[in-house]
Amino acid sequence: MTVNLDSIYSKSLSQLKELLSKEGLRESAAVNIYEILYKKRDGLFSRERGISKDLQSYLERTFDFTLPTIVTIQNADDQTTKFLMEMSDGKRVETVLIPFNKKFTVCLSSQVGCAMKCSFCFTGTQGLSRNLETKEIIGQYIQAWNWLKENHPNKAVSPNIVFMGQGEPLHNFDEVKKTVEILLEPNGAHLGPRQITLSSAGYLPGLERFHEFPRINLALSLHSPFDKIRNELIPLNKAYNLEKLFEALDKIPLLKRQFINFEYLLIDQLNDDEKSIEELGKLLSNRRAIVNIIPFNEFPGSIYKRPSLKKVDLFKEKLSEFGIHTMVRTTKGDDILAACGQLKVEHD
Repeated sequence: MTVNLDSIYSKSLSQLKELLSKEGLRESAAVNIYEILYKKRDGLFSRERGISKDLQSYLERTFDFTLPTIVTIQNADDQTTKFLMEMSDGKRVETVLIPFNKKFTVCLSSQVGCAMKCSFCFTGTQGLSRNLETKEIIGQYIQAWNWLKENHPNKAVSPNIVFMGQGEPLHNFDEVKKTVEILLEPNGAHLGPRQITLSSAGYLPGLERFHEFPRINLALSLHSPFDKIRNELIPLNKAYNLEKLFEALDKIPLLKRQFINFEYLLIDQLNDDEKSIEELGKLLSNRRAIVNIIPFNEFPGSIYKRPSLKKVDLFKEKLSEFGIHTMVRTTKGDDILAACGQLKVEHD
């Protein structure tokens, strides 16, 4: 008879302490366990690390320590690395490790596929299979971090996180929230809230609960200041239009130097014109906003085209005239379909 054990990676530190206490074991041992899981990440639960034989026995019979399996690894010319990871039920997602100047960022998936059906996104053509559990999202992070330690040891400090992989994170609110809380635990991975950015297409029920998260960064996939164009790009906008969206965004509490990042996917001859710049300027100039311009990343079967570099630069220059902090996001990993909007697994 097979016994399905709870994953150790689904337990918060407080939950672990409570379980140990009920078993008559030292609550303080939970801190040692967390350090081994998230700082050491080598699975060595030994007496030298404060793990008694009784505690070892309890852990072995109570918890599953399995991480997602890395099925394939693809390396891009710019050192972006894409992992195909398989869960215990055979479902697969893609996770991307992205290089920056001083450290790497992990782009995590929150769902197997996505229900949002955004027309510019390769993942959207896959449909939604299921939500990922906390253990599976954390597992992606740990596997990517361990690979980083082995292959880029000089940049193996805890990677930043962007929830910009497959899925709408706020559509899987509770599991993503718990993931964030566990990874922020000082006795564990000890990430800072500003190291984590969650990207949303504008799923209003989740945005209205965003204050429940620790003070992590929010990125909103805007892509057009006009409902008509945004309806085409993000069908979700038909239910939660720009007016409703900004009502919710304006209620989100921000720290003193915190901004909302607005992602603007620049598509040739669709949303790169003067009217779009002017309306975008009106919409954001009086808000605490940063605009990230993302030149469209083409994928097989896409109906959209990438604008010229000249158009991208002109759009940035004119939008900046409204006093809005504007940047162009460098495309990374597009040669292995690992760039923004290019993730998809053929068999989930």
